[in-house]
Amino acid sequence: MSQPTPTRVLVTGAAGQIAYYLIFLVAKGDLLGPNQPIILHLLDVPFCKEALGGVELEIIDCAFPLVHGVVATTDVKEAFTNVDLALLVGAFPRKEGMERKDLLEKNASIFREQGAALDQYASKNVKVVVVGNPANTNAWLAMNAAPSIPKENFSALTRLDHNRAKAQIAARAGVTAARVHNVVIWGNHSSTQYPDVSYGYVETASGKKSVKEAVNDQAYLQSDFITTVQQRGAAIIKARKLSSAASAAKAIIDHMRDWINGTPEGEYVSMAVRSDGSYGIEEGLIYSFPVTIKDGRYSIVQGLEVDEFSRKKLDLTAAELLDEKNALSQ
Repeated sequence: MSQPTPTRVLVTGAAGQIAYYLIFLVAKGDLLGPNQPIILHLLDVPFCKEALGGVELEIIDCAFPLVHGVVATTDVKEAFTNVDLALLVGAFPRKEGMERKDLLEKNASIFREQGAALDQYASKNVKVVVVGNPANTNAWLAMNAAPSIPKENFSALTRLDHNRAKAQIAARAGVTAARVHNVVIWGNHSSTQYPDVSYGYVETASGKKSVKEAVNDQAYLQSDFITTVQQRGAAIIKARKLSSAASAAKAIIDHMRDWINGTPEGEYVSMAVRSDGSYGIEEGLIYSFPVTIKDGRYSIVQGLEVDEFSRKKLDLTAAELLDEKNALSQ
């Protein structure tokens, strides 16, 4: 019996700490399953070439049955050629004294280059998730630099925020995270994002309850819950002196696996994708919406009620994305 053709999976920033968790999850089958062989394409900047070589040696030493090859390189063309899945983790980090506009401009050149590389070298069916911050705007830049690839094939990661929100509600309701459903993230992957429980429910010992009923603390849900999720990344940096790594890697796997395999009937997940104008969000922005996924295609959930409290939150985070877009257009 012949094996499937290997899937080529690109990870950028491959010598970094998120990638150090992510690559090994991909290699052992967490992303594509136990029967799908892969070829890993690993890209980092020349400065990290030696460390990248060390990662390659470790992959080889794991003797993963599914890994049919490793392309570890600092050359963009070599890294992007024929890739089927692109996990764009690497980005220029914000340094002391940098203004947000400086960070935007520094990453703009990186993600325009990577978008152009996807356009020129990758599979035309490539699925792309941008993780490097500012993730939404970086995804928007890459998307616009790749005119031959469908715009719906670009996304940014808000699944980490989604998972964080589920975990907070689970702890408050006294259940496991698997019993929390349809808590979602709107907007930008930043401190303006809006974690929203309006459509969420919890499986409890006494039956299915709305999140609002299960938690029974509206003041918490409209204040501390939101700020805890918004500021979780900063809290982790403060605690471990490094940014989220294992949780980010797991969220990337969740995001891409659901995009490929689909979501359970009635289950919403959060993806930052190109706005089609739904919920009054400017068309073309990369904005996190609740989505469902079937046959490798996501659909923005339609017809959800947005109350006055939520409307303000949705508009606030959209305004930040417009500011980022306009800062790069000046």
